[in-house]
Amino acid sequence: MEDHTQSLIDRASSLVDAARTAGADAADAVVARSSAKSVSVRLGKVEGTDASESDNFSLRVFVGNRVASISANRIDDSTALAERAVAMARVSPEDRFNTLAPEDRLARKLPDLDLFDETDVAADRLTRDALDMEDAARSVEGVSNSSGANASAGSGGMVLVTSHGFSGSYRRSGFSRSVSVIAGSGTEMERDYDYSSKLFFRDLRSPEEIGREAGERTVRRLGPRKVPTQTVTAVYDPRVARGVLGHLSSAINGASVARKTSFLRDMMDRQVANSTVTVVDEPLKIRGQASRPFDGEGVSAKTLKMVDEGMLRHWFLSTSIAAELGLETNGRGARNGTTVSASSTNLVLEPGDASPEDMMKSIGTGFYVTEVFGQGVNMVTGEYSRGASGFWIEDGEIAFPVSEVTIASNLRDMFLRMVPANDLDRDYATAAPTLMIEGMTLAGQ
Repeated sequence: MEDHTQSLIDRASSLVDAARTAGADAADAVVARSSAKSVSVRLGKVEGTDASESDNFSLRVFVGNRVASISANRIDDSTALAERAVAMARVSPEDRFNTLAPEDRLARKLPDLDLFDETDVAADRLTRDALDMEDAARSVEGVSNSSGANASAGSGGMVLVTSHGFSGSYRRSGFSRSVSVIAGSGTEMERDYDYSSKLFFRDLRSPEEIGREAGERTVRRLGPRKVPTQTVTAVYDPRVARGVLGHLSSAINGASVARKTSFLRDMMDRQVANSTVTVVDEPLKIRGQASRPFDGEGVSAKTLKMVDEGMLRHWFLSTSIAAELGLETNGRGARNGTTVSASSTNLVLEPGDASPEDMMKSIGTGFYVTEVFGQGVNMVTGEYSRGASGFWIEDGEIAFPVSEVTIASNLRDMFLRMVPANDLDRDYATAAPTLMIEGMTLAGQ
């Protein structure tokens, strides 16, 4: 495998050299590596098996202030590909912001972040895990049908070579198990799921545990009631709290700020969230789901407090986005095929002091949100309106399931009111604990 990596580095280097020979002032080449296999089952039978493996090459060239990118699944002729890219660049519009990363920001030492597990999981093991998950879920009393189970194993990686001296690579493994089942019948059916996703195979939760949790989650949703329209305190389960953090991440992405499509675009160094809220982005976390020793441009990055006790301190920035804003990259460049954007890495909303149980006791009556759906989030204005289901809270305790309601507010107000609980699970690329948010409008019957 290491020999293959060196071969890819050599081929990326040949692309960069060919681009310079063809007339490019600067260039970089990326190889995105991926391999995956998965097995899906339903009702005790295998429904599908899939396997794939690929190395995708991308070349980006700069001619003055003009830039062009080209990609290919295989490289038979580096010279021809480079000449075509340079020809495209010469007729492209000028872009004074799009450049290679500053040379002094390039990563010179690449830390070992322990991202790759050599375990080769055979297809029959994936099949057995998927079947065991589904069996465990279907054995829960009240479960009536299955939407299926899936087990997968794979790996990905990146090779990056630039014309100003950077050369690096890394690999990341990934293993997952998931199952979704149905309880009830006819118009009274409910569906839920559970899953586990890890970098290392041995860290996955057992198929039996995942299946049992999926079944129990589903059965708990049976017999939902409607509640009247009112203003409530919402308590977001961590599964949906991670989505709320995702909205914050989008709002502080430098690309949205530069294009004036973020409602927080004028809020740098101002309060954007409750003082109990601190959001940290950690690219060099050992075994982190989104860790990377360098970003999509070869830049070394460090941990940043994006929001510090409610105060906004940073945007997510790549080189070009930073230049557009008159700033410098902070190593959040993300390569996506032939383009470079900005993104978070291991993003965490730090926990608070109270347990979810104590939070519910403190509010007495409220809505515990376990699922949201619909596209009712406007990142330009912050308007938020989502279909939701979950459980009603009475006397500080979960009372009964609720469905067919809408919860609404404005993200600006939600961030200022949200309070984190102490139940953070950090093992997600976007990790958040239970969140309590006052003043939500619930539209019911």
